Amino acid sequence: MKRFMRILRRWLLMAVVLTLLICGGLYAYRLVFSLSYNYDGGLDGVDLAQNVTPDSSITNIALFGVDTRDVDIGTRSDSMMILTVDNTRHKLKLTSLMRDSLVPIEGHKKDKLCHAYAYGGPELAIRTINQDFGTDISEYITVDFGQMKGLIDKVGGIYVDVSEKERVEANKFIKEYQKEKGVPKDERTPIEAAGYQHLNGVQAMCYARIRKGGTGDDWGRVERQSIVMQAMFNQVQEMGTGELIGLMTEMMHDVTTSLSPAEIIPLLLGAMKDGKPAIEHSRIPADGDWEYGGSAGEYIKFDLDRASEQLHAYIYDDIPPGGAASGTGSTDG
Repeated sequence: MKRFMRILRRWLLMAVVLTLLICGGLYAYRLVFSLSYNYDGGLDGVDLAQNVTPDSSITNIALFGVDTRDVDIGTRSDSMMILTVDNTRHKLKLTSLMRDSLVPIEGHKKDKLCHAYAYGGPELAIRTINQDFGTDISEYITVDFGQMKGLIDKVGGIYVDVSEKERVEANKFIKEYQKEKGVPKDERTPIEAAGYQHLNGVQAMCYARIRKGGTGDDWGRVERQSIVMQAMFNQVQEMGTGELIGLMTEMMHDVTTSLSPAEIIPLLLGAMKDGKPAIEHSRIPADGDWEYGGSAGEYIKFDLDRASEQLHAYIYDDIPPGGAASGTGSTDG
């Protein structure tokens, strides 16, 4: 089951945060105080190696996706992102940090970025991001995903344009997954044809996982994750307030965060003060700036100084990696 869930953790942890930000005004108060989540105050006063002076109009939060309800030390983060709430430009920016990036980790020499969480929990993971990329992160959200398929179905499924190669690869995983779950042959739900169409939870989960058969490697997979994420938000925006609160209540059971309700509410209201913010997504390292390394190509290697400069330019100056000043919309390649 875990291998079918790994990819959706990356974008569904975005859903937890961004769905919160869709709910503004008085509903933000109602929603936050109705949620049940694990509050972690253990980072208060801890040195997290913040390398820049925080911009009062920009808030950066580390997002971690894990595969267990025990979100303590010893668990690798299968996804690592930075959520930037940019109130100057009225945007939410999500930057994916590739989990296999080879970076220095304090006390552990160089290793995969995702291992920092296993070595020292969110504290070391945040310190590692701050030290390696020169960021000012002091808060985090960790999400555990055990019910991704059900969450997609709960929002009514999604609409995605599926290529023929993607359809063929996705159907391999749909068959394997449903066979493993004991679904009879005549009740299985392969994607019947290529093209723009509605996908249920199983179909979307498997679509987001594929990376072979001419569909692109991990980079193509990241792009599909972004597509699925945006499609899910399109569905979420059509939901009524009651439905949205119900969805968030369910999702937040699997969330641990250093943000208290008293901190979440100003963040929500600040992001929503001029209406729903634009949503963008990018990734570091950028296309063309990396290569595989290690004896089996298990690492992603790149110039860390260049990556840090690009990340700074995107977060603080609104210049996406490899691009000019950003407008609205996605920066995914």
